[in-house]
Amino acid sequence: MIDLHYWPTPNGHKITLFLEEAGLPYTIHPVDIGKGEQFRPEFLAIAPNNRMPAIVDHEPLGGGAPLSIFESGAILLYLAEKTGRFLPADTPARYDAIQWLMWQMGGLGPMAGQNHHFNIYAPEKIPYAQDRYIRETARLYGVLDKRLADRDFIAGDYSIADMAAYPWIVPHEAQGQKLEDFPNLKRWFDAIAARPATIAAYAKGKAVNDGSKPMTDEQRRNLFGTPARN
Repeated sequence: MIDLHYWPTPNGHKITLFLEEAGLPYTIHPVDIGKGEQFRPEFLAIAPNNRMPAIVDHEPLGGGAPLSIFESGAILLYLAEKTGRFLPADTPARYDAIQWLMWQMGGLGPMAGQNHHFNIYAPEKIPYAQDRYIRETARLYGVLDKRLADRDFIAGDYSIADMAAYPWIVPHEAQGQKLEDFPNLKRWFDAIAARPATIAAYAKGKAVNDGSKPMTDEQRRNLFGTPARN
């Protein structure tokens, strides 16, 4: 059994996508980041960077004591190795998928995240920052669109690279992007959206938090204004 410490953000959705695809048993433990639950000592014990998601695998790869892992990319790699799924065994194909996972972790996620911040959450709108991150998000969409010109999925077969990137494309409208401008990406996006595991994963996220309530000042402080805590 896997304990998933989770909130339905793009990084959280990555892990439920994998778990639903693989059919692994798991229990969701909500970490309400608006309430500051990511700073609780029991969560910091498994995720010292006070960011979710994190997992505790009670039947870890290789046996032994329960294993905790934080950082969504590391979790995806671990789950792929544990199950032998969604990451090719052949070395060139394996690192093809891994390099695109790292592209998401180092590029698409952080840049789209800044896009969200300055265009949705920032109390003061800064046109330079808004334009900067909208343009960079568009550039990254273009990189992915070109990659998908001659293949169904990012690394050939459906893999952890797709699971990492897809949740960051879901809020494309809020990022100032139109999928119609990226036809290969749109085809890929629609194919993943239609997968039963994707539908199930997002339904579970909506059950945890449907996102219908406006953000309060306290939530904003917990998300964006809270200094490091011991």
